[in-house]
Amino acid sequence: MGLVTLSKLKYDLTMRFIAFDLETTGTLPGVDKIVEIGAVRFINGKVEAVYSTLVDPKTPMPEAASRVNGITDDMLEGKPVIESLLPSFAEFCGDDVIVAHNAAFDTQFLTADIKRYETRAPKGVILDTYTMAKKVLPGLANYKLGTLVQHLDIPAGGFHRAEEDASYCGQLFIKIIEKMTGHTVVMPPLENLIALTGKAEMKFPQIEPQPKQLNLLDGLL
Repeated sequence: MGLVTLSKLKYDLTMRFIAFDLETTGTLPGVDKIVEIGAVRFINGKVEAVYSTLVDPKTPMPEAASRVNGITDDMLEGKPVIESLLPSFAEFCGDDVIVAHNAAFDTQFLTADIKRYETRAPKGVILDTYTMAKKVLPGLANYKLGTLVQHLDIPAGGFHRAEEDASYCGQLFIKIIEKMTGHTVVMPPLENLIALTGKAEMKFPQIEPQPKQLNLLDGLL
């Protein structure tokens, strides 16, 4: 997809989105557990708010995962559990556009817990900066977040912590928009951004919690 101009498409002149990232105990959604959520709200290219928390998985942190992200059992002990955090994460995201790098991975992890606990979920469309970058920045050796951050001269420190990686992802998304439009503070039409991912529209499930059945004995006691 080539550059598009402001005269050809209807643009949203307030560029607002949420970038998010997770750290987990492994790679299997629904089996492995979330141990950290990081989300950053960007408005017109600037950080407006941050949601960042460790999550107690109620299971030991595997050594292999800990080597990647540096998160240990001691750091997780006593932190909130995922079912207590999902409603506040949904509130933070609202119906804003959401971006993540290799979005299917993070989305599947959160979706598994949203379904398990029948809780609120973010309502916005989810965009994948990995697939978008492959279209907008062809020819790179790979499209890992670190490679893209370095290629685009995005200031960076460490990787593999949720808040930091969410921030990098958000800055990457802004760079992608700039490559598309020549501007950093205007949002192209959502249908064009979805098309750029090369995938069908992705969203979190919106689940209406089912009322719990009353115990038949309650009325007799």
